Amino acid sequence: MKKLRNYDSAPGCSMEAALHILGGKWKGVIVFHLLKDGTLRFSELQRHLVGINQRLLTKQLRELEEDGLVIRHVYPVVPPKVEYSLSEEGKELQHLIIELSLWGRKWLEKREMKTAVEEDLDVLKNLLKKQ
Repeated sequence: MKKLRNYDSAPGCSMEAALHILGGKWKGVIVFHLLKDGTLRFSELQRHLVGINQRLLTKQLRELEEDGLVIRHVYPVVPPKVEYSLSEEGKELQHLIIELSLWGRKWLEKREMKTAVEEDLDVLKNLLKKQ
């Protein structure tokens, strides 16, 4: 029997539901890379997420899959090949995730802090325009 995740810490609160679904250190970044790069294999995602271990990445991907944001495609080959992509529901987060990334960049720049990864701002802005 599938264990259901608990979303009802504040029943009916849409903000808490959204933060619960995207909560976790890596979920937003996972969605960001799947938006930016499209379909990715597990090892490709792991390369993008410096500092995440295999167990935690697996857990975060499973939760995103359970919540309907990520699609996991397993190919019947040896060695196993698994790819991850965003579902239509996951793609609906495009505007939010990119705006959040742009806001984070501005926040860091105001404090004269460098970002860990220098995203191309034009690439992010072009993704927003395509919407």
